[in-house]
Amino acid sequence: MIDTKETVTPVIGLEIHVELATATKLFCRCRNRFGDPPNTNVCPICIGMPGVLPVMNRKAVEYSMKVALALGCQVAAFTKWDRKNYYYPDLPKNYQISQYDLPLSSNGYLEVPLADGSAKKVRILRAHLEEDAGKNVHDKPGFTGVDLNRVGVPLLEVVSEPDMNSVEEVMGYARAMQRLVRWLGASEANMQMGHMRFEPNINLHIARGGVTYKTPIVEVKNLNSFRALERTVEYEIARQYAQWEADPDGYSMGKLQKQNRGYDDATQQTVFQRAKEEAHDYRYFPEPDLHPVVVDDEWRDEVAATIGELPLARRARYMETYELSFKHADALTQDAPTGDLLDEAVKGGAEPKRCVNLLLGRAAALANERNCTIAQIGITAGGLAELTKMLSAGDVNATASGKILEKMIAADDSPRQIAQAQGLLVVRDAGQIEVWVDEAIAANPQAAQDARAGGKKQKRAFGFLMGQVMQKSKGAADPARVKQLLQQKLGP
Repeated sequence: MIDTKETVTPVIGLEIHVELATATKLFCRCRNRFGDPPNTNVCPICIGMPGVLPVMNRKAVEYSMKVALALGCQVAAFTKWDRKNYYYPDLPKNYQISQYDLPLSSNGYLEVPLADGSAKKVRILRAHLEEDAGKNVHDKPGFTGVDLNRVGVPLLEVVSEPDMNSVEEVMGYARAMQRLVRWLGASEANMQMGHMRFEPNINLHIARGGVTYKTPIVEVKNLNSFRALERTVEYEIARQYAQWEADPDGYSMGKLQKQNRGYDDATQQTVFQRAKEEAHDYRYFPEPDLHPVVVDDEWRDEVAATIGELPLARRARYMETYELSFKHADALTQDAPTGDLLDEAVKGGAEPKRCVNLLLGRAAALANERNCTIAQIGITAGGLAELTKMLSAGDVNATASGKILEKMIAADDSPRQIAQAQGLLVVRDAGQIEVWVDEAIAANPQAAQDARAGGKKQKRAFGFLMGQVMQKSKGAADPARVKQLLQQKLGP
């Protein structure tokens, strides 16, 4: 527990590794695809066989530039590839092609919205491109397997400055980065597929009696979920404070080395792995088999032109122009195609708030069932606009609109055609509605009596009869006309 006698400031930087959504790997033509059988997407180039030569994937560089420009980074006119030498079972070459002293981009920032309505500006030190390593598989008793499918997959490493001072800021930054790379189409950023991994660097600055103590910096490696990131930062803040409290002078930066730790999900604790390597430990040297990357103004401008409106700007526009709540506007700016679907439907004549209710109601439920985004469930902007206009005109009710939307996914018919075929259009025929009203009253004499009598039971009884009429009409009766007829027949 942190003592109130001190001012304790966590100082946190975050390295985020983002797998890019290219069709092929960074330096060869092997498929970049998750879930294939182990060791099927490999070739002599990505596993570093003698005599082979890597060839750079232009699309990976462009995705990296796109993210960098969206972060306000300076994209270098000249950068090179370097060999980062280390041994690990899932790195068959014994070196990783990365970027050391001349990264592709540097000196940007990301605005992170916080719960109190303020924003935290987190500076980006650098964002460089490198190839991923493979994966050790520990699900076989007695031995460890090695899957090299991931070797050579393009990886963008975004390194922040240590600008974050709380768990909330770290989580806000991580989620904002996930949203950004998805928005730009640079990565699917699916945590379950390992598309994003986090490595926080954490220490504490503790002010006591006019002296500021700094605990040793700890880097926690390869966190593959937001939950693991959150628990890791919470645990490290508490652990480091407890160690400092036990030995304020001994447990300090300068007296102890930086260290790497891992996160144990079973115990929800971090565990020591090794002393942290420094740059000289990796024996970096320029990659002799690859040309440097030269980015001219024309190429940079071409990539910049593909960025478009960014999520925070679009969220603000939705709140101002469509008068959406923060919650709804935020939900519709999780990915660009879903927001595009809304914008195109509104251009087609849809009333924004009704359209949003459709998207965040039944459409969101269907997307959740299919584990995809709203834009991926298969509805078109034209169909969405037509359905919204039918709803606004009172041609269908809210219940029917959800059923129609679901049918739109599986059929090429228009919303109106589906409504007609399924008997979901609102019935305004006064004679037919009166028949349903009379049947409901006759079938429920006690409710009718309570509604006529007034008092505490009147409202509930009236609502019950309304429901019975709608049930008899299978939701097709015009609610306003039903209410009017019931009032006429049950009134004093």
